[in-house]
Amino acid sequence: MSDLQVVGGIKKLNHQNYNTWETCMTSYMQGQDLWEVFNGSEVMQPEAKDSNGTLRKWKIKAGKAMFALKTTIEEDVLEHIRDAKTLKEAWGTLATLFSKKNDTRLQLLESELLSIAQCDMTVGQYFHKVKMICCEISELDPQAPIAETRMKRIIIHGLRPEFRGFVAAVQGWPNQPSLVEFENLLTSQEAMAKQMGGVSLKGEEEALYANKSRGNSKQHTTNGSKRNHDKEKGHQGERSFHSGEASKDHGNNKRF
Repeated sequence: MSDLQVVGGIKKLNHQNYNTWETCMTSYMQGQDLWEVFNGSEVMQPEAKDSNGTLRKWKIKAGKAMFALKTTIEEDVLEHIRDAKTLKEAWGTLATLFSKKNDTRLQLLESELLSIAQCDMTVGQYFHKVKMICCEISELDPQAPIAETRMKRIIIHGLRPEFRGFVAAVQGWPNQPSLVEFENLLTSQEAMAKQMGGVSLKGEEEALYANKSRGNSKQHTTNGSKRNHDKEKGHQGERSFHSGEASKDHGNNKRF
């Protein structure tokens, strides 16, 4: 029962995870003393029965190994080894099928990695997405795994602008944090920003303040122009009044 639980814990082979699956299965087979049936001195079935029960023991071992192999493979992949005569043949078929680099898939993943950005994702979601892409690239091309340092540079490049100041401060530290520590630092910074009202709202608040200031300035200009117009109109009235009074006085003086 414990053997079945171990096999059940291995993620089934699909078209993206061959290298991980192969590593797990190799370790399992070696730990269960089944590897010799796959790729060792017990690959071929004994020709005849003997007093030691060699053939019977081999069949039991080969049956356990084949069961472990077939129960850890997706159905569409299983079709490729359904007619295999030996475990070695089945193992070799899978190796040939999946060990070739999927150049098209690699190009798509690498392009996605170069253009990836945080956008609306949380820090945790963003880190997880980058890690998953890097992991798949490493599985498809084990000869060129993506190092943690490069992964961190990719993550920093795609972070939202409000984290730039914090990242610049961290990059000035004498001892640089690991990728996990860096994620924890950014997550804490993100939580702190949310508690303080949200760093992402800063740009909107500044824009709102600028629009409000322009509105006040426009209103002030309009009101000022109106007051100047009213004031000028008042002056014109006063000048007309004084002109009329002067004409009246002049007429009175002429009669006398």
